[in-house]
Amino acid sequence: MFSKFASDLSKSFNSNITNNYSLSQEPTSLSGPWKIYDAKGKKTKKAVSVFIFEKKSLEPPGGAALGGRSSGGSGLKRAHEEVVERLRKEASSLARLRHPSVLELVEPVEDTRGGGLMFATEPVTASLAGLLQEKDEQEKAGGVGGRRSRYVIEEENGQKRRRELEIDELEIQKGLLQIAKALEFLHESAGLVHANLTPEAIFVNAKSDWKISGLSFSTPPDNSTKATSVTPISLSEVLNYDARLPSYVQLNLDYTSPDFVMDGNVTPAADMFSLGMLIIALYNSPHKSPMEFHGSTTSYKRAFSAQSSVPNKTNNFMSSQPMPRDVVNGVLDRLITRRPAQRINAREFQQAQYFDNILVSTIRFLDSLPAKTPNEKQQFLRGLPRILKEFPKSVMEKKVLPALLEETKDRELLALVLQNCFKIIQMLPAGKRAFTEKVIPKLRETFLAPSKGPAQERDSLKEAGLMVLLENISVAAENCGGKEFKDDILPIVSYALESPTHSLVDAALRTLPVVLPILDFSTIKNELFPVIATIFAKTSSMGIKIRGLEAFRTLCGGGGDDQDGLQGDGLTGVVEAAKPKSNVSILDKYTIQEKVVPLLKGIKTKEPAVMMAALDVFKAIGPQVDSDFLAVDVLPILWQFSLGPLLNLAQFQAYMVQIKSLSARVENEQTRKLQELGATNAPTTSRNEFMSFGGLPGTNGLDTTNGDGGGDFEALVRGNQGATTGSDMLGLLQIASGQQEMLRQPQHFPGQRLQYLLHRATLLLRKPREDSGPSHRTIL
Repeated sequence: MFSKFASDLSKSFNSNITNNYSLSQEPTSLSGPWKIYDAKGKKTKKAVSVFIFEKKSLEPPGGAALGGRSSGGSGLKRAHEEVVERLRKEASSLARLRHPSVLELVEPVEDTRGGGLMFATEPVTASLAGLLQEKDEQEKAGGVGGRRSRYVIEEENGQKRRRELEIDELEIQKGLLQIAKALEFLHESAGLVHANLTPEAIFVNAKSDWKISGLSFSTPPDNSTKATSVTPISLSEVLNYDARLPSYVQLNLDYTSPDFVMDGNVTPAADMFSLGMLIIALYNSPHKSPMEFHGSTTSYKRAFSAQSSVPNKTNNFMSSQPMPRDVVNGVLDRLITRRPAQRINAREFQQAQYFDNILVSTIRFLDSLPAKTPNEKQQFLRGLPRILKEFPKSVMEKKVLPALLEETKDRELLALVLQNCFKIIQMLPAGKRAFTEKVIPKLRETFLAPSKGPAQERDSLKEAGLMVLLENISVAAENCGGKEFKDDILPIVSYALESPTHSLVDAALRTLPVVLPILDFSTIKNELFPVIATIFAKTSSMGIKIRGLEAFRTLCGGGGDDQDGLQGDGLTGVVEAAKPKSNVSILDKYTIQEKVVPLLKGIKTKEPAVMMAALDVFKAIGPQVDSDFLAVDVLPILWQFSLGPLLNLAQFQAYMVQIKSLSARVENEQTRKLQELGATNAPTTSRNEFMSFGGLPGTNGLDTTNGDGGGDFEALVRGNQGATTGSDMLGLLQIASGQQEMLRQPQHFPGQRLQYLLHRATLLLRKPREDSGPSHRTIL
């Protein structure tokens, strides 16, 4: 979303930056004359920071006119023009200077409406001055937890969160080393003096690296012979403080070397004095230079006329807080000196005892990792896990983790890199965010992007790293949401399942207990299960076959312990209460019956290990399917498997226990069904009795003298149900004439009535024939 200012820019004239980037609505930080906006490329989606300077910020509070004098107004106008050109020089210098510790320019400087300037750089968090001010406010509020950070960033999903900012001892050491490297580059390679090295001139990027900028006053040193396009500054002009202009567009005397003010000399040693003053500010409280001159060179000269009024070793360099011994001895005492010749240069500074500790050495090695030999890289990555816990969490997240992920492109180091990355994710309090934002994109790029090399080479180089991911699948699951896991991690697991390497397939199948609870039913049934089924059906490896059976057991609800989910074993005759199951089937009953069971039935090998793994699957299947399916489809397979020639007695008995258990369930359920049906049906006669046809009985067949009239009596005393109706007579006639099928139509004789008529007809047909032929009159 464009800010109002950026929107006005885009409406007023054609700007490359405003046309190609979406800027945050408000500036995320300020640095001197610059407002800094988070921005993202509209097409590339690349994150950048856009620096915008508004010329109107130079206007005095009362307006442009001074005392109504035109000469004063014209002088101010010229001063404004000089400031704009000086700030333009800052961006132009960044374009010419390419170094890892110099702020990277992405889009060159452009003019804005109203005479302002704008340019784009790599993403930055804030200036060092802003972070030090933040630290001051936190300390006043009772520590780091006493006040929330003012710096807010917007996530890809539109949510906003506050940046975590931390300046601890290691951050300071790491940052100072980076600044020293930048100064070494400026002094020795570029042939320049920074000339205004202050906290405002240093930016902390998204990776927590410190970068030099603020090159508005950069200049070649006196008597330089190195060719350069940078115009030398005039000390007399830049030291002349102009009260009409904001202080942040002028040289900051609080960090300036006496070489400038006292001697009028411009040498690289001046930057080293400023570096010393910056170090004092890092440890001081509040975090600023211990000397304040408010732009007055007179005050500056007065202070430096006496030893006691300037920072030195005897007054703890005027810091209100104690400083590390190695900072005082060997660093500040060799930077804060009156004479330039007594100061160490940028290269010597980096060799100070202050930086001689394992964490700083690790960071320095990490910075130079691309230039190391393969053996050195491997040795470093193997030893790194031992000291990771000693790093501050912010350094691990912003510095170590991104640097390691850059090495994933080296396939020889992939496994070692990922081992360290997963260890870091486990240690980070914000591991979920780091995994989602930093690790997942690299995993997709590494394992799912098409490779340009030969297929065999690609697989062999990736497999070790892929194995590390599979072994840490629980870490991945804990640190990403369900959607991220399905979209980004599951395709990698599927890639492993389809590998021709058995150990990789085995490892992928072992991830299922972690993977399955995260995925939805549709994904499991339609995407994951078919892959597992294909592997199981086609594999020639007994190990993969067993692992596939374990996967089926999990998919069908099998738990970690042997559970058959049955109500007793069918041997005691006592139906036990159903035990609660700890696992529910993930697959539906249809898939189990139509897909899983046929796969089990198709097992050819009779190896005991496979047979027993299959038995575990049947134990999981048992509670999930109907009893008739158990009887018709499952029990025959179990009997077939139980008779395998390679099973020992204990294994055969295990099969028999399961067969008897399932048989008991089938028997119990079938018995219950028949009992429920029998409760509503009258007893029926045997087939032989029903099929014995004789002559039709006479009228005396309706009496009870022979003991067969009990049914008639019972029907009679119950009311109409027992009375012989016209339709009953028709039914009896139909039976007598061999049309029994009509009686089986429920619309004619429903339920118990049909049973009663069949019983009556049977009784009639059983009586001895008394007439020579059937007598309709007798029946009626």
